[in-house]
Amino acid sequence: MVNSNLKYLIAGTGGVGGSIAAFLSLSGKDVTCIARGEHLAAIRGNGLQLHSDLKGEHCLKVAAFTAEEFQGKADVIFVCVKGYSVDSITELIKRASHERTVVIPILNVYGTGPRIQRLVPGVTVLDGCIYIVGFVSGRGEITQMGKIFRLVYGAHRNTIVSRETLETVQRDLQESGIKAEISDDIKRDTFVKWSFISAMAVTGAYYDVPMGEVQKPGEVRDTFIGLSQESAALGRKLGIEFKEDIVEYNLKVIDKLAPESTASMQKDMAKGHQSEIQGLLFDMIAAAEEQGVEVPTYRMVAKKFEKG
Repeated sequence: MVNSNLKYLIAGTGGVGGSIAAFLSLSGKDVTCIARGEHLAAIRGNGLQLHSDLKGEHCLKVAAFTAEEFQGKADVIFVCVKGYSVDSITELIKRASHERTVVIPILNVYGTGPRIQRLVPGVTVLDGCIYIVGFVSGRGEITQMGKIFRLVYGAHRNTIVSRETLETVQRDLQESGIKAEISDDIKRDTFVKWSFISAMAVTGAYYDVPMGEVQKPGEVRDTFIGLSQESAALGRKLGIEFKEDIVEYNLKVIDKLAPESTASMQKDMAKGHQSEIQGLLFDMIAAAEEQGVEVPTYRMVAKKFEKG
């Protein structure tokens, strides 16, 4: 195994970031985690605990810091914070970047790459999305469920990045057991992910059910299909060319998930935490409104979550 010697910085060591960090670390890559509070203290004290259907049980010694403490430089920065926390890591990105650093946001919310690029104009920001069921199952503990761990990333049309850099990152990820794909149309691929995660999280939260309920014929699945159809119509209006029917694709992905799994937005709402409902529900409605696309299923669901 040729080690690329790329230095990876994971900004946000939750279910997604923690899984990426753990898998990279297991294959001997140079990884540093950004976390906070008791989660950070536990990672420092006992290592990062991984419970994984793909990799088994591991305890990993990884370097971990708060965003404010970290003073090093990174070659690749994976941004794995929630959509509402992006602004809080802008300073970290500026400080941790050198002239060849690439930033790869892995968020559930569409348009994150361009948004971060505006905040850090001097840094090369790509865009990306991930398919995984991963969550923080305890302090310093990450659980990765199921057989899906797929990461897609790429550059927007006006972003210059060398093919060699993209391929080196891909090789590192693949050596770590992550299915990594370089996208030829990241705008399309991040929209497809947004469509899926929005329909999944919104359906799960609206009915307060795990994904097994969406996998069975009936009202819950019909709502998921309705949401998928509406976001597909929005995507077409935005000029996105889909490789396959988005509704069929979303159903194919949902049917592969562990029946007991739930979306992170749903978990956050159940705990009374801040959630990504703005980016996954209300932003979809706002974008549809802007494009003159009717979204009756989204509007029906939104009634439950509007602050009265």
